Amino acid sequence: MSVFHAALAAAISRASGAPFAALEARPMHGGDISEAFTFGDGTRTYFVKTQPAARLAMFEAEAAGLADLSAANAVRVPRVVCHGTAGGKAYLVLEHLPLRPHGDAAQLGRQLAQQHRAGAARFGGACDNWIGATAQPNGPMEDWVDFWRERRLGFQLELAARNGYGGALQRDGEALMARLEGLFVAYRPVPSLLHGDLWGGNHGFLADGTPAIFDPASYVGDRECDLAMSELFGGFAPAFHAAYREAWPLDPGYPVRRMLYNLYHVLNHANLFGGGYAAQAHRMMTRLLAELR
Repeated sequence: MSVFHAALAAAISRASGAPFAALEARPMHGGDISEAFTFGDGTRTYFVKTQPAARLAMFEAEAAGLADLSAANAVRVPRVVCHGTAGGKAYLVLEHLPLRPHGDAAQLGRQLAQQHRAGAARFGGACDNWIGATAQPNGPMEDWVDFWRERRLGFQLELAARNGYGGALQRDGEALMARLEGLFVAYRPVPSLLHGDLWGGNHGFLADGTPAIFDPASYVGDRECDLAMSELFGGFAPAFHAAYREAWPLDPGYPVRRMLYNLYHVLNHANLFGGGYAAQAHRMMTRLLAELR
């Protein structure tokens, strides 16, 4: 074990109140942002994520999001053990959940609806966090349309402009933001506790079928945001969607707002990865503006 691993084991010992002397660290794959590994002593195993020490705030925000989701007593999330820095690295230590790709998808739908019933008086959150590697501002606001315009679309469009995506993307983005209220004429979102990054890769199931979610970008927002993200890249069983809608039916205007909410993630992908995402975002804007004529 390295000096970093020794310091990490000491931190786990302090946080758990029981001596922990790790015997192995096994790399885990699949994450785009952090390095990850399981850390075990033969009896206990933890899941550890690391970043350069300067990015500790990312893990602090993730820990806060997991704590909020856990407090909702709905969908299972990994328990936070500790976070901090050692040897030039930031770390986040979580309960290790051995997950499978399939399980009780209907239970996940029902529990997500229950989670969404937890919220707050205003939209946003107690702290900013990250969506992937992009900062996500969560300063609380009372009006959802203003929040989405300023904290989500406007923020991503400013990043896009700095990344060289101008012209029609900026023109139509500005036009869409100016007319957002038209998508909410007969719909008033309930402030709901969101996972915030609910794509297929951020959920799984325990051996008994119990669902779990992880890697949140949590805040209080329109519950349709989570549902929209779950449909953007697929990966959720039909039973999940059916059970959610049975537990809490969706407004008839959801299919159009689904495109609005997923526009945020497509713009973020353009800012992170480039490629054809900017063109995809512009096509989505064009369709949304057509809905507003």
